[in-house]
Amino acid sequence: MKASQFSDAQKAFILEDRSVASVARLLKRHPSIEVVSRDRCGLYAQAAREGAPQASQVADRFHLIQNLRLAIEDEMSLSGRATGGALLPDTDIEIDHHDRALHEGATETPWRNQLRRAHRQSRRDVFETVHTLSKEGLTCSDIARRTGYGRRSIAKWLTFETPPDRRRRALQPTSPLYFEAFLTQCWKDGNRRGRHLFHDIKHRGYTGSFSNLERLLATWRRAERPETDEDKGDTAPALIGFANRTYDNAPVRDPQTGHLISPVVAATLCIKPRGALTINQARKVDALKQGSQTFAVLRSFSMRFRGIFHGRTSAKLQEWIDDAIHSGLVFLTRFARVLRRDIDAVYNAIDLPWSNGQAEGQINRLKTIKRNVRQSGTRASQSADDANQIGRSPHKVRQTPIKCKATDSDSS
Repeated sequence: MKASQFSDAQKAFILEDRSVASVARLLKRHPSIEVVSRDRCGLYAQAAREGAPQASQVADRFHLIQNLRLAIEDEMSLSGRATGGALLPDTDIEIDHHDRALHEGATETPWRNQLRRAHRQSRRDVFETVHTLSKEGLTCSDIARRTGYGRRSIAKWLTFETPPDRRRRALQPTSPLYFEAFLTQCWKDGNRRGRHLFHDIKHRGYTGSFSNLERLLATWRRAERPETDEDKGDTAPALIGFANRTYDNAPVRDPQTGHLISPVVAATLCIKPRGALTINQARKVDALKQGSQTFAVLRSFSMRFRGIFHGRTSAKLQEWIDDAIHSGLVFLTRFARVLRRDIDAVYNAIDLPWSNGQAEGQINRLKTIKRNVRQSGTRASQSADDANQIGRSPHKVRQTPIKCKATDSDSS
């Protein structure tokens, strides 16, 4: 936040909760705030409108690129997820709350259903491949080298006779589904106004945004509409591009290892400029561009998007959004439409120097450190258990303090 009373010293405020009311109250106490730099979460945008209507809102550039990467990942996942991550249940994969918030109440479109079916089929294929190689006498390490999946994940799946069920993460008060029973009863009683329901669950502890609740209510409204011919289609229609052509989206193999390139890796490489790629990464990008027309088109869009921000050319943003909406790539289209709803904050992110990318970069760095420490602790615990089972002393784990220092060179 930029304000005259903050010029002499930096101040950090810790809010009592993550809600529109708390943020709005803080902003109202500082009426001289001129700029609010925020992430893409809708509740912060609403809080800024209520608490500091005089301020200019700036969307965080880090999350803009991050949201584009997630859209590319979903687009590449339509052909199936050839990734070791698919070996694990959802609870074993840590997902950032802010980045995945839009997916929680996602519309049950044919494309979303196709994405789920592709992911489910990929899990079955991986499970069958792992068990087939195990029956041929290969060890977990041999299977890992041949397939590219993690050895621990392979060992875990070999203990199951069928793919394990996917488990949902525990619901939190930030999700409207946490109050599903209450909302369902209100819906049956005829109380279907979004603002009224939002007010009711806020008094019951809801800390999420109004837009998140509206996405849930929208699915309920659609479920009560008469079914049309368009709704009956169970598969996604052909993706039509600029020249009325369909895009292929077949999985591509790494030219060095021969393993299938996962959608996660493809999305990460897609937004990375050529000058920042290593030799092996550049080979993967070339293979993806040659083997997947979808990736080639997404690569072109992502480089144009980055160029708009690096060149500070906000005048080109509207043309990019129009092209993305008419690209025929459903998840890219959704991303572009969300940009249009927050267009003023996105323009400011391009034109103004203010950004909380430094803070977001530090947060992600600390998340990485925390994840690595947790994994190291898990491995040490497993090593001790294995050693105790065979009657020998476990290896000593050397504990080294982790030093975190924020510097100007750190970036998101």
